[in-house]
Amino acid sequence: MDFFTLDIRKKVFTVRVVRHCNRLPIAVLDTPTRPHSSGRSQQRAREAREGPEPQRRDLIDRAFSKFRHKDVVHLSRLKGGLNVLELWHGVTYAFKDLSLSCTGQFLQYFLEKKQKHITVLVGTSGDTGSSAIESVRGQKNVDIFVLLPKGLCTQIQELQMTTVIEDNVHVFVVHGNSDEIDEPIKELFADVDFARRNNLMSLNSVNWSRIMVQIAHYFYAYFQCASTLDSTPLPVVEIVVPTGGGGNVTAGCIAQKMGLPIQLVAAVNSNDIIHRTVKDGDFSLSGCVKATLASAMDIQEPYNVERILWLLSGSDSHLTKTLMEQFTVSKSLKLPEGLHRKVSETLRSCSASDEDIVQAMQRCWEENHYLLCPHSAVAAHYHYSHLDSCASGTPRCCLAPASAAKFQDAVLRAGLVPEIPPEITALKAMETRSTVLQRGEDWAQVLRDHITAVEQWWGKRGAGLPPPGLQGVNGQA
Repeated sequence: MDFFTLDIRKKVFTVRVVRHCNRLPIAVLDTPTRPHSSGRSQQRAREAREGPEPQRRDLIDRAFSKFRHKDVVHLSRLKGGLNVLELWHGVTYAFKDLSLSCTGQFLQYFLEKKQKHITVLVGTSGDTGSSAIESVRGQKNVDIFVLLPKGLCTQIQELQMTTVIEDNVHVFVVHGNSDEIDEPIKELFADVDFARRNNLMSLNSVNWSRIMVQIAHYFYAYFQCASTLDSTPLPVVEIVVPTGGGGNVTAGCIAQKMGLPIQLVAAVNSNDIIHRTVKDGDFSLSGCVKATLASAMDIQEPYNVERILWLLSGSDSHLTKTLMEQFTVSKSLKLPEGLHRKVSETLRSCSASDEDIVQAMQRCWEENHYLLCPHSAVAAHYHYSHLDSCASGTPRCCLAPASAAKFQDAVLRAGLVPEIPPEITALKAMETRSTVLQRGEDWAQVLRDHITAVEQWWGKRGAGLPPPGLQGVNGQA
């Protein structure tokens, strides 16, 4: 047994965590009062030992200082056993603020300590870009380049990125979908010399720190929803995870392997490759990416599936590599029977059409006067389709990755009235800055040129030169 499993089964300890923790346990298995597991996990995982404990705690407190809810996350207990874990109380109203706010603080701490500069390269289908920007905006040791798909994010998502006017923030509006914008990013990271020379890194969920921090909210959800912590074995809680790239559900798989008694459900939209993988062992593309109301989940190639296959194959690196190489070549893969069995034992899945999403949003409002974002509604659709199993006694928690305020068109399509906070309203009057990448351009080369210019400037920063003028304000270069 490892450290985490042992602590999970010390029921007195976990009860103390539940009763005394008044904030998200960003490291549930560390200390019974206001635990900071992410910091502790970081310490156990890598070089966070370099900083003393008070500094680690300070970094995590700083990461959550801008969250609007005193508990960081909040569980809304609605009618019919619908428990909604609101993960969206950060600056950008999306769950990715949880992990990226911590990652940004860890990053700046080590970069300042080592006097290094890095270039962050991010592709986004909606929420990752704005959360990543907020996590590092204004940091002197970091430049961030974000690629977003033109017309495929909501207006609010796009404005949350293009209105950040900071010297270290570079936003590219790309005429392509979310899978297509990943290609130049992969190309740059595959160029090992270029990546090393320019200190490239990613803040997409390929970055382990993202997954690590997300593990914590599964423990929080469990402690909030479990019917008792005094039984042996501990009761199971079903957690429904809106799933796009698969990073969040990967964190859930790790929490489960730590010993947390949860049943995971991967809830997807019409881009249903993960659903088909769980149900039939069919990890293959099916035409083009479909634009849905749950736009941040409009992904056809969820790269975190590789992590899930590795975890569930008994850490069989050779098998995982062979399978992923086959998928890279053919875009089609049938899981081996034994591995598919383990996947289907670990995960359940469902897929929701836009009509299903709208109906879930409407029903939740009618029964609770509670607005769901379309991604949260994918999870709620599963709940409403499986009320019998919920009534049987297994508690269910639906993760809510974003606020409905970010998806006003979906709210209106459901015939409901958006609730718009002032921070969102203010975006429309703010200056914008971005660079457009047209189809037919060599996107990878454009990025190379911009990144090289920034890295050269940073190397000469003592000469008092202004940052390179890559983009124009109040418009698109």
